[in-house]
Amino acid sequence: MTQALTLTTTAQDTQTLKQVWQTLDAESCPHHYNFHLHSQSSDGQLIPESIIDQALRIGLNGMALTDHHTVEGYYRAQQWLDAQVPDCRLHLWTGVEITARIHDTDVHILGYGFNPEHPALQSYLQGEAPRGTAAEAAFVIAAIHAAGGLAVLAHPERYRRSAQELIPMVAQWGIDGVEAYYNYRRTNPWQASPKETERVKALGDRFNLFQTCGTDTHGLDLLLRL
Repeated sequence: MTQALTLTTTAQDTQTLKQVWQTLDAESCPHHYNFHLHSQSSDGQLIPESIIDQALRIGLNGMALTDHHTVEGYYRAQQWLDAQVPDCRLHLWTGVEITARIHDTDVHILGYGFNPEHPALQSYLQGEAPRGTAAEAAFVIAAIHAAGGLAVLAHPERYRRSAQELIPMVAQWGIDGVEAYYNYRRTNPWQASPKETERVKALGDRFNLFQTCGTDTHGLDLLLRL
C-alpha cells in the first residue's frame, strides 16, 4: 500500500511539474521558478533551510534543490517548510544533479520529481559521481525514469561538445528536457543568455523537449549564480 501510494504521489508530482514547465519563458527565473540550486549538502554556501526562507521572501511559486549526488538537502528543506510554513504556495520538488558521461564528455543530468527512496537511484545519491557503466548518460536517465522522475540536460552550452551534438544524443535516450534558460555570462542581475538560449530552445523544440530554467546558485543569493 505504501509503495503504491508513493508511486501515485510521484506521478502526480511529475504531472504538475510538466504543466509548470510548459509555461516557462525567459522571465520565469529567478523570481517565479528556479529549478537549479545548490546547498551546503553539496557545493553550495547556504544551508537548505536558508534557501527555503529566501525562496519564500522572493515569492517563488516552485523550485527544486539540485545538490550533486544527494537529496539530504531536499529532506531538510522539505522538513523546514512543512514545520514553518505548512500552508504556503511554494512547491518544492525532489531534485538532484548527477555527473554523467557521453562518450568522452562529462555532462550534468538534472533529475526532478522522482521518488528519492527508489532502489534504482540509490547508487547515484551517495555523495559521489558514478563510475563505470553507471556513469553513462543513458543509464542515468533510465534510473531517474525508473524512480518516476524527469531528466533534464543541465546548461547544454557549457560542455566540450556542443549542444548541437549532445541534445540529439540524449533525446534518443529518452531525456525529458533541456535547461534552456541559463546565465552563462554570470551577469548581475541574473538573465538568461540570449544567444545560447535561442540555440538550446531551437533544439528543444526540434526534439519535443521540455525547456527549464535555473540560476545554478552556489552562493548566498538565490537571484544570482554565485
